Amino acid sequence: MTSVLVDANILLDIMTEDEHWFEWSANAVSCAAERSRLVINPIIYAEVSIRYSYIEDLEAALPRSLFDREDIPYEAAFLAGKSFLTYKRRGGTKRSPLPDFFIGAHAAITEYELLTRDAARYRTNFPTVKVIAPE
Repeated sequence: MTSVLVDANILLDIMTEDEHWFEWSANAVSCAAERSRLVINPIIYAEVSIRYSYIEDLEAALPRSLFDREDIPYEAAFLAGKSFLTYKRRGGTKRSPLPDFFIGAHAAITEYELLTRDAARYRTNFPTVKVIAPE
């Protein structure tokens, strides 16, 4: 069975019932869940947590029966740093690695597909990752 890492923007689209992206994101998660194991990591969990006052509410929104939790492998952290260095050499202005570097590296190292709306950033920095994104 394949695994799909689900980016925070997809989860937030569903949680906020975003008027533009809710339908696409909800359908994409549903389709991915039918054929794959859905995964989140601590970075994704943290990004989504800002919407909730209590961890119990966040846990209810991200049921463990649907979303497996995984730590970020150390190899992925190393790759995130190297990808960030490449970004800086291309003229990037951020001073420290963005969450997307850790998420993309996690998908790359584990060979997971990545469900996101940030396709361009991931395809640029992690070209080996199969990205599931809107057209």
